[in-house]
Amino acid sequence: MTFQNHQISRRQLIQLSALSGIGLLLNGCNVISAQVGETFEPLNQKLQELILTQKPVAEFPISAIEPKQLIINTYDRTPEIDANIFRLIVDGNVNNPIQLSLTDIQKLPLTSMVIRHVCVEGWAAIVQWGGVRMQDLISLVQPKSNVRYVYFESADGYYESWDLASVMHPQTLMAYQHNGKPLSIDNGAPLRLASPVKLGYKLSKWVTKITFVDQLRPKQGYWEDQGYEWFAGL
Repeated sequence: MTFQNHQISRRQLIQLSALSGIGLLLNGCNVISAQVGETFEPLNQKLQELILTQKPVAEFPISAIEPKQLIINTYDRTPEIDANIFRLIVDGNVNNPIQLSLTDIQKLPLTSMVIRHVCVEGWAAIVQWGGVRMQDLISLVQPKSNVRYVYFESADGYYESWDLASVMHPQTLMAYQHNGKPLSIDNGAPLRLASPVKLGYKLSKWVTKITFVDQLRPKQGYWEDQGYEWFAGL
């Protein structure tokens, strides 16, 4: 991971410590790892929630984009999605559940950002993403006051859950552009999550459904259910 001579912030320092802990847990006995995870996960989540703010993360100039650095995992099962009949379902504990076509989504205000995408495997890439802010989708569905978490379901069966504050961060997008071009299917088209406040495994591709809930379900995320950290903040 390259920080390009930037000073490591308090948030980055805590995140690096968390990643080291993940490595130790995943390399140890599965039973012990599960017990340790259950003990420290609530504390770790509260700590990262405290340091998450709604202040925008510093972005990069277009010239800093690293088009060849973003690794697309070849073991992913790429789904077949017809963009003409695609609908994004947004439901759950909301006052106004909706279904949006890609055309509907592209009529909403476009937000473009150049940020660093960080993978838990140790690599990073500076990428441009363009799409609609989750804040704008939230304003359409009007979540109820008891909502604390948001689930994302994907066409390939992948699933993720986020804390509401991270979803509402001004740089959390449902992206349909990548480096100034339409998002490719192997990179998550028609829609994928993009945000500078979460690690890569939280950034679901091929998102088809967003559900607002008041509590976490037994299944919290594809990788989290295999031992990865749930909050995964940067």
